[in-house]
Amino acid sequence: MKILMVNKFLYQNGGSETYIFKLGEELQRKGHEVQYFGMEHENRIVGNRLECYTSNMDFHTGRLKKLLYPFRIIYSVEAKRKMGAVLRDMKPDVVHLNNINFQLTPSVIYAVRAYEKKTGRRVRIVYTAHDYQWVCPNHMMRIPATGQICFACRDGQFRNCSKNRCIHNSRVKSLLGTIEARFYEKRRTYGMVDVIICPSEFMKKQLDTNPILAEKTVMLRNFIDKDAKEVSRQERARDYVLYFGRFSQEKGTRTLLDACRKLPQIPFVFAGTGPLQEQVEQVANVTNKGFVTGDALKELIAGARFSVYPSEWYENGPFSVMESLVYGTPVLVSDLGGAPELVQAGTTGEIFRGGDVEELTEHIRDLWEHPEVCRKYSDNCKEINFDTVEVYCDKIVRKVYA
Repeated sequence: MKILMVNKFLYQNGGSETYIFKLGEELQRKGHEVQYFGMEHENRIVGNRLECYTSNMDFHTGRLKKLLYPFRIIYSVEAKRKMGAVLRDMKPDVVHLNNINFQLTPSVIYAVRAYEKKTGRRVRIVYTAHDYQWVCPNHMMRIPATGQICFACRDGQFRNCSKNRCIHNSRVKSLLGTIEARFYEKRRTYGMVDVIICPSEFMKKQLDTNPILAEKTVMLRNFIDKDAKEVSRQERARDYVLYFGRFSQEKGTRTLLDACRKLPQIPFVFAGTGPLQEQVEQVANVTNKGFVTGDALKELIAGARFSVYPSEWYENGPFSVMESLVYGTPVLVSDLGGAPELVQAGTTGEIFRGGDVEELTEHIRDLWEHPEVCRKYSDNCKEINFDTVEVYCDKIVRKVYA
């Protein structure tokens, strides 16, 4: 089978990239042909035979020409043209879309259907929903200026994006987000996709509020590495509480730091980077390990008494929570989005009200002062049975790509 994996970033940037790289690698291992389409970038690590990619678009450094901005984030002629070239060269059986909005735009969907019409070849379009973009123009169901979680646009009321300045807290960009959402809703563009993979029940529920999407969605949780359960669970000191991930407000970093200050007797280890890095390094009982990957990260996770995942937006199916659990480390997770679906409260971890620093503080204190509870949770983690990437790959080929 030939699969074209489409994602705006073709370098490690977040969860969607972890997903496409690991899934693509496993598909290739099983004998399938996998190529990639997205933006060109100096850190790009995958690609296609034509070496054909869209030009890089950076919304945060001002390198995108202002006159072109309104047009290119809604519909990209370049993306459609270059995607068409890759389709004609590769002749894929499946196009697997991931994060495409703004930088690539849904013009890539039209590229596939145009290719079909011209060649007479049927191509199956699969989309994995890594965020809420198709029902929320800023993709997070969260108002950046206030931190308030929000369902206002979910029923197609996209004007609320402009009203609340939901994209980069900019009135102009938020208006463009509203226009983009309405443009593709009126044309029923997302209905041209054959299957939408939702990594959580929460995600499926949100997308199902749109009748055009509801008949397309399937729930299929994310996967873990094949060797995840082989990480040593030997007796460890377990003398710290771990947070690993992006240091940002929507991830709950600020709330967690407030809790850390209230618990000076407890040592915390943070691993990651982000806009709140300076604040992280100012808290006396927090040690920042920086960006950690590979075996070093596995050992850091496996050695913690428990980890904290305090996100304050509707997370989807975070790899971080899954990794912690399969390495035998209980998780204290906020109650927002799909993350709490992964934790059995009172069995493999605990759940607190997202954004509530007092409740978070009490949970951390109780878990720290009762290590026997953490040991019990850790033992229970051994029974967790998330799909490995190998099993996930078999499922997706058999049930989704076919």
